Amino acid sequence: MLGSLGIPFVVLPADIVEDVVPGETPLGYLERIASAKLAAVRARLEREGPPADAPAGVAGVLVADTTVVIDDSIVGKPADVAEAVDTLNRLVGRTHTVFTRYLLWACPAGGRPSGSGPASPPIGRTVQSQVSLRSANAKEVLAYAASGEGLDKAGAYAAQGLGAFLVEAVAGSYTNVVGLPVCELVSDLLLGGLLDSFPMA
Repeated sequence: MLGSLGIPFVVLPADIVEDVVPGETPLGYLERIASAKLAAVRARLEREGPPADAPAGVAGVLVADTTVVIDDSIVGKPADVAEAVDTLNRLVGRTHTVFTRYLLWACPAGGRPSGSGPASPPIGRTVQSQVSLRSANAKEVLAYAASGEGLDKAGAYAAQGLGAFLVEAVAGSYTNVVGLPVCELVSDLLLGGLLDSFPMA
């Protein structure tokens, strides 16, 4: 999505464990995971400096995590097709909530957290959308799960792909459901001084 907006970026994986802690609330989980991702990326920048494919250095760091919630419980990524079927059967014919938490941190000059001056606090935001999936029969659910599209997605479906045939309505940000709330993010990039203007020339 950043590429479609013309915003330059490089990917720097945050190697953290994303398991849910027993008793953890969905919002508490998202806040913990986003903070852990930011800490991991900042530590990596401190240790290794800006990545080689970021010739102009690193102006800022964006981390995000998206989760699906129904009946006050987190619905994660399915481990296999059978689990995807179980997950989809919980969601079809009902409305669930999609939350995305992101943190946006402006790096000191040079792209290293240890750069001169105090570190600025990150801008954080949690965005939620309500998604209604239509009723679907067992054949449809199995065929979609077997397509493999949703195996790496929270909730076992992709609203931007083949899974759109299940999405009856979205209340709130559609891009949030896809994985990154673009409207809010651009506003915060401008607020944090990471974009001078948008759209960019």
